[in-house]
Amino acid sequence: MATVYDFKVTDRTGNEVSLSDYAGKVLLIVNTATGCGFTPHYEPLEAMYKDLRDKGFEILDFPCNQFANQAPGDADEIHEFCTMKFGTEFPQFAKIDVNGDNADPLFVHLATQKSFEGFGKGLKNAALNKFTNANNKKFGDKAYIKWNFTKFLIDREGNVVARFEPTTDMGVVRKAVEELLG
Repeated sequence: MATVYDFKVTDRTGNEVSLSDYAGKVLLIVNTATGCGFTPHYEPLEAMYKDLRDKGFEILDFPCNQFANQAPGDADEIHEFCTMKFGTEFPQFAKIDVNGDNADPLFVHLATQKSFEGFGKGLKNAALNKFTNANNKKFGDKAYIKWNFTKFLIDREGNVVARFEPTTDMGVVRKAVEELLG
């Protein structure tokens, strides 16, 4: 069975990167957007990165503009926004599609390993579910990711061990990362 180490991606400057370069590390792979209601997730993500990277943790950031056009900028604009507003230092990759016929193979793999199980309970989550269903209708059975800031936790062997929707409390995400780091 494939692991994330079998995939190659493009960094924000256009260079090909093999994810095997991250072998032995715990990874959190996230699709992001600079104009989303969940954009403040960058703050706890960066805090987690600063606190845990010396223990073998990496966050891989993949901007995506497929959800209500909330990441319209080019790679430089997105990077500047993230570094200036949130001080992000974790690796940021080229803007990609996560759904549809042009979905990045990495995200197809991630989403088929850990599929969507819902946004949780509550009025806000129900509203988000309704909105995402309308947005993702155009992708049909290739709507792998429901919204920005979906996070996938990868163990040190490159296996997908958890999926966190953007509605998941970031404290829950951090706890799972810390447990995997040991």
